[in-house]
Amino acid sequence: MIRLDNLTKTFTTPAGTVTAADHINMDVAEGEICILLGPSGCGKTTTLKMVNRIIPPSSGKVFLNDKDTSGLDAITLRRQIGYVIQQIGLFPNMTVGENVGVVPRMLGWDKQKIRKRTEALLEMVALDPAVFYRRYPKELSGGQQQRIGVARALAADPPVLLMDEPFGAIDPINRGIIQDEFLRMQEKLGKTILFVSHDIDEAVKMGDKIALFREGRLQQFDTPDRVLAHPANDFIADFVGTDRTLKRLRLVRVGEIMQADPPATAAARHESAAAASSGPHVVIHATDDLRVAVSQMFTQDLSCVPVVDEEGRCCGYLTHQAITRKLNETYLDDDQGLAP
Repeated sequence: MIRLDNLTKTFTTPAGTVTAADHINMDVAEGEICILLGPSGCGKTTTLKMVNRIIPPSSGKVFLNDKDTSGLDAITLRRQIGYVIQQIGLFPNMTVGENVGVVPRMLGWDKQKIRKRTEALLEMVALDPAVFYRRYPKELSGGQQQRIGVARALAADPPVLLMDEPFGAIDPINRGIIQDEFLRMQEKLGKTILFVSHDIDEAVKMGDKIALFREGRLQQFDTPDRVLAHPANDFIADFVGTDRTLKRLRLVRVGEIMQADPPATAAARHESAAAASSGPHVVIHATDDLRVAVSQMFTQDLSCVPVVDEEGRCCGYLTHQAITRKLNETYLDDDQGLAP
């Protein structure tokens, strides 16, 4: 869906020529989220902005759906690509509804179609149209403004979405909530997304692929699990952190390793029953990632907990034995050699 072919950007400065992005080659499949990751000044944002030609490439090409975009004028290209930035960039003199409908108006949609699309998008980002449609950006919280920014980027239903640290300015609690909401939206929408981040935890949570940059060069392009398990060099190993084996727990869902039957021992059955009746602090869902589940189990000092489905019904049990077995199966190949 998105293919970067030797994409390069150089700048001329008084000190000489600076290469901000050096022959970037990348192929992102339809429906994937690719996280452009790395420290400040590594070239990730420059690469992102060359896709919609906010920054014109010095050389190389960008292909969308196998079509060379260099023949399109910049305005036509950008109308086919949604764009979300950290600063959000809502127009302060426009209402929420007007902000979301900016691109459809440019494309000549009729008012009724724009209104219907805008209301549907507000509902999608969990903002009631009856409450928020006529509000102005200054009347919204930062998290609400960010949701409007996402809705605006999706308004004309573009197949490609560019996101430049879209959740970076939001506090950690709301950031996690908005990330979860966005992933639920993506399950329905199936957009192809390039997403700039400097946060390895966000990259592991959000990405189908990670493109890790350093000094304008693409160092590794792979799945989150491969980047964590097999970093291509020492720089990547340092960047993803010494706890990268533990970070891989986020990629395993509880439902993948839970056992269907109750624990075998009477003590474990008693512990599981106590966990089930002790309240929400030990409720684990089949869709939870394993890191969350392990954290809850250790906090409550439990070796076995019941697992519930989306309707809250018990659908299995998670035990320390199952966790250890999965770790042994999955992490023996980790370059850190940290199999339990």
